[in-house]
Amino acid sequence: MRNSLDNESSGRSSFRENGNVAVAAAAEPVATPDMCIYCFDALMGHFTGSPLRSPEFQDSNCPLFVTWMKTCSRDDERLRGCIGTLEPQYIHKGLRDYALTSALKDRRFSPVSWQEVAHLRCTVSLLTNYEPAGHCLDWEIGKHGLVLEFHDSRTGGTRSATYLPEIAHQEGWDHEQCIESLARKTGFNGLITDELKSSMKVTRYQSTKCSLTYQQYEAMVSN
Repeated sequence: MRNSLDNESSGRSSFRENGNVAVAAAAEPVATPDMCIYCFDALMGHFTGSPLRSPEFQDSNCPLFVTWMKTCSRDDERLRGCIGTLEPQYIHKGLRDYALTSALKDRRFSPVSWQEVAHLRCTVSLLTNYEPAGHCLDWEIGKHGLVLEFHDSRTGGTRSATYLPEIAHQEGWDHEQCIESLARKTGFNGLITDELKSSMKVTRYQSTKCSLTYQQYEAMVSN
């Protein structure tokens, strides 16, 4: 599964948009089912015009991502959108905004349709524990997400991209494969040399996440 801010985000310091890396707060928030319910509520409201219920969780401030997966068959789940921000957001507004942006404006996919909603699974990821890595391979698969930044000598600009903590494990990548894929995600199509790798700046982070299918959402809101 590819992850974008492109996992992406639009113009707001998303990793696709080369945003600044956030500093983790002292008391880290935890993703909960109520947050996924709120994202489903926002998407349902977009299609039905129903008012958004007040969220039942604290309005913490942290970087976040919203991911939508679609179940196509028992063993086939496909990404339908994943967008977030690496800058701290108040999560009431952040989840509301990125629930819709990831479902409707991820440029890699057509917008989610009303007919697809019953087949969706929503995952909320709250990003925590940002710290600089000693080098581009100084991180743990399955534990750390990555923000990669490096100078592109051909264009004179800085390229950056991110992968959430679960991506390397899901794709079956080792450290080298993940870094090379992340470099390509920035749009860089030159040679990825040892010299380039040694110049890369990597910030690693962790996340707390929660997922909910539409069927679970329906069951929880009907109680």
